Amino acid sequence: MPVTPTFPGVYIEEVPSAVRTIIGVATSITAFVGRAQRGPVNEPIRIQSLAEFERTFGGLWVESALSYAVQHFFLNGGSDALIVRVARSGDATPTNNAAAATFNGAALSSLPLEASSPGAWGNQLRARIDTDTRPLEPGEGPNTLFNLHVKDMDAAGKGTGELEVFRNVSIEATNRRFISKVLQLESRLVGIPFSAPMPAAIAAAPAVPVPPGASFFDVPGAFIQAGASAGGTDGTDGAPITAADVEGSPGNKTGFNALEKADLFNILVLPPLTRATDGTGDIQAGTWNLAQAYCVQRRAMLIIDPPTAWNDVADPQTGGNSFDSLGFTRTANAAIYFPRVRIPDPLKENRIEDFAPGGVIAGVWARTDLLRGVFKAPAGIETPMVGVRELTVKLTDGENGQLNPLGFNCLRSFPVIGNVVWGARTLRGADVLTDQWKYLPVRRLALFIEESLYRGTKFAVFEPNDEPLWAQLRLNVGAFMQDQFRKGAFQGTTPREAYLVKCDKETTTQNDIDKGIVNILVGFAPLKPAEFVIIKIQQLAGNIQT
Repeated sequence: MPVTPTFPGVYIEEVPSAVRTIIGVATSITAFVGRAQRGPVNEPIRIQSLAEFERTFGGLWVESALSYAVQHFFLNGGSDALIVRVARSGDATPTNNAAAATFNGAALSSLPLEASSPGAWGNQLRARIDTDTRPLEPGEGPNTLFNLHVKDMDAAGKGTGELEVFRNVSIEATNRRFISKVLQLESRLVGIPFSAPMPAAIAAAPAVPVPPGASFFDVPGAFIQAGASAGGTDGTDGAPITAADVEGSPGNKTGFNALEKADLFNILVLPPLTRATDGTGDIQAGTWNLAQAYCVQRRAMLIIDPPTAWNDVADPQTGGNSFDSLGFTRTANAAIYFPRVRIPDPLKENRIEDFAPGGVIAGVWARTDLLRGVFKAPAGIETPMVGVRELTVKLTDGENGQLNPLGFNCLRSFPVIGNVVWGARTLRGADVLTDQWKYLPVRRLALFIEESLYRGTKFAVFEPNDEPLWAQLRLNVGAFMQDQFRKGAFQGTTPREAYLVKCDKETTTQNDIDKGIVNILVGFAPLKPAEFVIIKIQQLAGNIQT
């Protein structure tokens, strides 16, 4: 604040700095949308390890292509993911929908507990209550306080073994420890439906506490299991998801549109609907096209899996299953890879199975970003695909040469080197299109710069639109671009050759000022990958003595 001098002496006034550091955003947060064994539905949940995925979504499940894609992602160097679990919905036959398991309310003093998310996983839940609580406080009714214990494991040992204990909870809605709210905020295993009526009182003699040193199951009759066998209802996984479930609704924020609830993601992977390899589980072109449009809107990249019908190098190019015949659109925010990969399946005695490559590729992108930067093409001998035993189609150089000019990124197998990614083009990378976003690293670098500047220049909104603001923008945007130049993201040996930042009366006219607009021109000279290394060999005759 300005100092108001009132007495002779020295006054200190702090002057705000014009420096507002712009931080680069993450480049490899990968969103997966598909079917999982358990976990919240249509909610983007951020995880940073496979163990975290197992705790929240149940880990590998033989019917879930998503679970394998996530495993492949972390195996290949991924470290940050958003998981959107979708379940079957809207069927005429309710039995096709995923449903949550419920407990026998009467055995739990009519407490209407149900599993926190749909799926058969909830049938292994066990719960018990006791009244070994604190003394009642003024205003609390008798038989309203209790302790609730919930365990994710049946007597046979099936389940994660996770135990949740909620002490001194109440059935009174006015109580600060109202059971419905406590479970909503703190429990990962169970909840109470919003409209379910609460019991009038907890039974006077519910199950006694588990004695010290005893296990959850040591007190006969003290616990009750979820599911129909205990008088509740069974949880069901429902039928396999459909394309409509993956697409979801923008208005309801379901399917991949649930990512609207997430602040940022950079890569989108849509695993197959099922593990089937006869084409019935494939994501179809219509869904891929909608996902491409969504990625353009969110400044993200989409990894497209090849259809299972592509079993030969000619399939992507000609015939009824070719890329163009299937109705794909081509945007710069998507890339397609061919062929599929073969990886051991831990749930099938490690027998080799065919998988879509999306999870593997996303992990390779993330690893390359970490080791080299987003400006480095995620391809070459430095991109081994960890866990991949072989490819469904082994391509030769000539066959690779047919697909590369069409914008298809090939996966190759080389002696000693192994299985690697051998292409770095977007869908706009076909030679005939001559597009500025031909190369994947160029497009991803541009998206990184756009997202970083979008977030980093918000301080300018509502500031006086004149030279002091323009100078601030030039300073801070220029500092960000200089940082990227020092990291090796641009061409050129000097900043002048590598990038430009312009914001002055030439970019922002008086008419723009009257409209409340400030224009910042940011240019950069991208590094493009050396796709073709050409060595010229000439025989020298030497000096002939005569």
